[in-house]
Amino acid sequence: MKKYYKLLKFEFEMKKKLLFVCLGNICRSPAAEAVCLHKIYEQGLQDYYEVDSAGTGSWHVGNKADSRMRAAALRRGIEIKSLARQISLHDFYEFDFILTMDKDNLSTVESLSSKAGQQKIANIQPLLKFARKTNIIEVPDPYYGGEKGFEDVLDLLDDAIDGLLASPEIIC
Repeated sequence: MKKYYKLLKFEFEMKKKLLFVCLGNICRSPAAEAVCLHKIYEQGLQDYYEVDSAGTGSWHVGNKADSRMRAAALRRGIEIKSLARQISLHDFYEFDFILTMDKDNLSTVESLSSKAGQQKIANIQPLLKFARKTNIIEVPDPYYGGEKGFEDVLDLLDDAIDGLLASPEIIC
């Protein structure tokens, strides 16, 4: 019984934990979470990753993702199920990677990270660092735009998450 517990504990610790972060956690980061989960399940990698999303702000905590983003994702066969939450200090100890959508998110997350102290484990990086088909460095916020903006964001997320899951930094 004791050996079995140790084996389970070892396997649990080998999971990579990814947190996607945007401003309000209703457009970009929940879409990134859903795209990532979709790809992980398609590749049969669900035992190796844990994925979540959060916002730097608290305005939308508890709300579903923006209906336009949910509709755009659903047209691609991807369901966004998460509810908005705000990033917390605990996230810096819980997640291996915190992946931000733009430079403002990155700056806010890095600032909050300094309050987490020396024990934090999170590696903070911009998500589009992993994109392979674009030189764009920020995922634009589609909230105030039209339908095409949501599609464009999903295209960027699709590319970046393909690169992320193929990255030696992330591979379990």
